[in-house]
Amino acid sequence: MSGFVETPDPVQVPGLLHLHTGKVRDLYRNAAGDLVMVASDRVSAYDWVLPTEIPDKGRILTQLSLWWFEQLAELVPNHVIGTDVPEGAPADWAGRTMVCRSLRMIPVECVARGYLTGSGLAEYEQTRTVCGLALPEGLTDGAELPAAIFTPATKAAVGDHDENVSYEEVAREVGTETATQLRQLTLAVYQRARDIALDRGIILADTKFEFGRGEGDGEDGIGVPAETDYLGLVLGDEVLTPDSSRFWPVDQWKPGRAQPSFDKQFVRDWLSGPDSGWDRGGQQPPPPLPERIVERTREKYAEAYRLLTGLEWS
Repeated sequence: MSGFVETPDPVQVPGLLHLHTGKVRDLYRNAAGDLVMVASDRVSAYDWVLPTEIPDKGRILTQLSLWWFEQLAELVPNHVIGTDVPEGAPADWAGRTMVCRSLRMIPVECVARGYLTGSGLAEYEQTRTVCGLALPEGLTDGAELPAAIFTPATKAAVGDHDENVSYEEVAREVGTETATQLRQLTLAVYQRARDIALDRGIILADTKFEFGRGEGDGEDGIGVPAETDYLGLVLGDEVLTPDSSRFWPVDQWKPGRAQPSFDKQFVRDWLSGPDSGWDRGGQQPPPPLPERIVERTREKYAEAYRLLTGLEWS
């Protein structure tokens, strides 16, 4: 079993049409046809959306995404129009709302990896490959790869696993030209972000992006940089947050073990440990999180925001 432990009822706002409730974000459409994305404080782990929220998490994710969109603006256009809270929406939407251009999203999770861990490590230990790409012998958990690699995945519904796929499968799904551009742009954005993070004492081990296109396939007025033609691809959804990326402190990086991270690892560790009393392989949903785990997880999100942006979270 998996999915929502407690399925939330969408907030009804005059003039907004509710489209989708995701693991973290709620998606609406306004009268102009733009998308309104609202990041909640929900947290997911092991394919479950947990019954306990992490205070401020949605605002931190939103503000960090906005900061990254700005850092990357010269490299790739994004879908953000503004951050004004729609009239009639709850005051709690302030700081967690993005009004975005409606894109035709490409059904591929564009993952870039510069270090070996997670599902990539699990595949490597079996086959010495990741998404069909051969890697050198002798790599361990947390090892830096000789070069960053594009390891796409299918986009799963709430409660399902994303599934790693090969580049060839992506090419069959979206066409060779689009697949090539997705790979090039994913690696270019990753490399730019990796350098920015490293300057701030953080290793960007891996991350995932989502891209779409406007109605004009590059002639939609979103501002595609003239020097980089990626077939009108536009960066959407969230970007380079602790929910979509693995961030590690560079001064604690040590290959051969699991790395300390700026994300919800406290949540995963507690759920998989003896204190939770939860059987991950059983039929029961996970229990509520204790306050200490909630607070430590919130602190990690806030710390990632502070280190990356140079601003204190308040």
